[in-house]
Amino acid sequence: MRAGRTPSQTVGPFFEFALPWPGGPFVVAEGAPGAIRVHGRLFDGAGEPVPDGLIETWQASPAGTRGFGRSSTGRDGGFAIVTLKPTSVADAAGALHAPHLAVSVFARGLLKRAVTRVYFSDEEAANRSDPVLSAIPDDAARATLIARLEGGSYRLDIHLQGPRETVFFDV
Repeated sequence: MRAGRTPSQTVGPFFEFALPWPGGPFVVAEGAPGAIRVHGRLFDGAGEPVPDGLIETWQASPAGTRGFGRSSTGRDGGFAIVTLKPTSVADAAGALHAPHLAVSVFARGLLKRAVTRVYFSDEEAANRSDPVLSAIPDDAARATLIARLEGGSYRLDIHLQGPRETVFFDV
């Protein structure tokens, strides 16, 4: 007899003290040449901040290496990652993707991570030709993936549900 898969289980509450590590939100040091800050807040379906969540980012760096960052959310749902602006990357079919961060969201009550992307508002031409953004027919939905420049850093709030729900991908 073969055992079946273990079902998904809710995973919290332990993000704030068990998963972050010193320097986790810093893919590069603040002030490093080319460093950018990407920040925002994580909200639930009622528009309330989600404390004790976790935001992970993966990206292609300008040097062609991969960058990984991890930021826990605070009481106000706030998170921040300091990294280098990613480069455009080609997928296996040769389609060029606009600069973006791949994002995983972990929070209490989520049985599996929620997966999305963060694009950049100052990459308009690349965003217009990005195959993932182009596949989203609704302008308002597409806008949930685009971080806006705000005071020298990029801001993107993530909404898990509700009328402003962020576009998530089934991976």
